[in-house]
Amino acid sequence: MAEEAGFLAVTGPCNFVFPRDHGAHPGYRTEWWYYTGHLKAGDGRRFGFQLTFFRSQLAPSADRENWPRQHSAWRTDQVYLAHAALTDVAAGKHMAAEKTARAAVGLAGATVEEHHTTVHLGPWKTQISDQGHRLAANGDAFVLDLTLVPRKAPVSHGDGGYSRKGSAPQRASCYYSLTRLEAEGQLTVDKEKISVSGLAWMDHEYSTAPLEPGLTGWDWFSLQFEDGSELMVYGLRQADGSWHPASSGTLVAADGVARHLGRDAIRLDVTRRWKSPHSGAVYPAGWRLQVDTVGLALTIRPVLKDQEMRTLESTGVTYWEGLVDVAGRRRDREIEGHGYAELTGYAKAFDAPL
Repeated sequence: MAEEAGFLAVTGPCNFVFPRDHGAHPGYRTEWWYYTGHLKAGDGRRFGFQLTFFRSQLAPSADRENWPRQHSAWRTDQVYLAHAALTDVAAGKHMAAEKTARAAVGLAGATVEEHHTTVHLGPWKTQISDQGHRLAANGDAFVLDLTLVPRKAPVSHGDGGYSRKGSAPQRASCYYSLTRLEAEGQLTVDKEKISVSGLAWMDHEYSTAPLEPGLTGWDWFSLQFEDGSELMVYGLRQADGSWHPASSGTLVAADGVARHLGRDAIRLDVTRRWKSPHSGAVYPAGWRLQVDTVGLALTIRPVLKDQEMRTLESTGVTYWEGLVDVAGRRRDREIEGHGYAELTGYAKAFDAPL
């Protein structure tokens, strides 16, 4: 893969060490810190939020050796991008914002210090410490100010964090999640300040490889159940709509023990679809999910159909990222919860690095 020459490749277990690995991993082309969550106000109003920071490396680290001894302070091979969104369920509104900046002169970056890690882009930030994660972001119509406290240890997906995303060994990412974070803080919606609490999810992933030829995008779900367990599932979509064999998932028990789920264990059926009036893309808008090896049979539905992200000023990708409700059975018990779904490649085949 000539386009990856000079960058680091993920080819085996990642063996995360914390807090070090909450920070950035220069040398890999793409990295993201991703937060979503389900929040409630005191009066019962529901909200969903997303805050994602992306790091994109423009050239291999070795290219820096050719830079002039005295180069501009603006010169950097790192660019940061960020997306934020808030879903106001009662109002039927999905609000989004985006930012981009190069990692120079303090505009954006990621730093690891003894007691905390900070990823920021202008005033938007996540600050990760032993006490939790502090998030801050704003759009034209909303402000996020949240503190998230982990109730479980980080979960490494795949083989020690080595998460296959294709047929070749280097078609992979290093991937871990914090699957249950207690959230508390304040939202500002149309100038109204609202105290909220709920549950959040954090993903951190880095890679160099792009999707392999023949893959058009992915369907990804993070689900948090009322019994204290969580489920992550991703399907890498092939051109005919079927899932690539590298698709997989992770079930996290209430006690934090994680179980890898291979492609053959997972069945996802679309029950309805929605056409975006903005992009014209047709997205799934309801699903039946079965994981027979653990006795799961679930129905998933978006709380709002229009949770499409159109990011022409940053990543240039149009995708659907939204709050979902889930209900069903685990063996002989009823189970309910909330989560997020991410759907890429429906407006246009996804051709960016993982």
